[in-house]
Amino acid sequence: MEGNDKSFQQFLQDDDCIIKIKLIDVVGSAPRNVGTKMYVSKSNLWGSVGGGQLEYILIKRAFNMLEAGLEFDSVNIPLGPEIGQCCGGRVKASLKKMNPETKQNALINMQHENTKLPHVYIMGAGHVGRALAQQLEYMPVKCILIDTRVDEIAKSNAQVEKRLSAFPEIDIKNAPPGSAFVILTHDHSLDFLLTAAALDRDDTSYIGMIGSATKRTKFVRWCDAHHNIQNVQNLVCPIGANGSSDKRPSVIAAFITAEIISELTHKNESEKNEKSFNLRLIVN
Repeated sequence: MEGNDKSFQQFLQDDDCIIKIKLIDVVGSAPRNVGTKMYVSKSNLWGSVGGGQLEYILIKRAFNMLEAGLEFDSVNIPLGPEIGQCCGGRVKASLKKMNPETKQNALINMQHENTKLPHVYIMGAGHVGRALAQQLEYMPVKCILIDTRVDEIAKSNAQVEKRLSAFPEIDIKNAPPGSAFVILTHDHSLDFLLTAAALDRDDTSYIGMIGSATKRTKFVRWCDAHHNIQNVQNLVCPIGANGSSDKRPSVIAAFITAEIISELTHKNESEKNEKSFNLRLIVN
């Protein structure tokens, strides 16, 4: 079970006895990284440390702690034939019973992490836009579904922010740095206008416009005639086209989701590597 900070708060309040599991050391290949957290109560779980036998062992240790009333435990688990996994690494984890203070700190930390999530703006709440919102709901992003049509927005049941906007180009202009934009409105002219607005920025993570290679060519010609854009090479169009020729909205949305998350995670890794490199330069 995972979700937003509101549902995490409810999870913390539902049970007085909760064990926090945290991976404190990882050597070699492992399903999750150092710092990954999971929470175990007598009746529920929150988060994941990677599944499989590793997670099963840690959950069982947490249940044993709850039964025995223990405050702390730690384990050092080889991810090999001993537990029926073949990752080949080794994981050390700490298990701690939470108190009101550590619960509050955990909630504050999650709220802080959520404020740093990259924003993904879906410009258009048609069939593909709604299907995309349903999938991005479960991704580590803040998804905003925008449309000029109140009836189309109302059809979405995704648990994401929904925004009725008369001038969606303003939403693009006011989006935070690092945002991703997926343009798939009901009108090609509006698609061109919004795509141009996104390309006017120099701090985006992803800009995609639904359509064919022909539509991309027409957009480039339109830009040459009406809009001076220097970085049109940053536009992804067609979007989600590398996976399948299946045109069903849910399938298209799945490949667009993969495309966006790939861009966002690669960007995040590049920033981490750059920070690490700069730190080594300072230390040396």
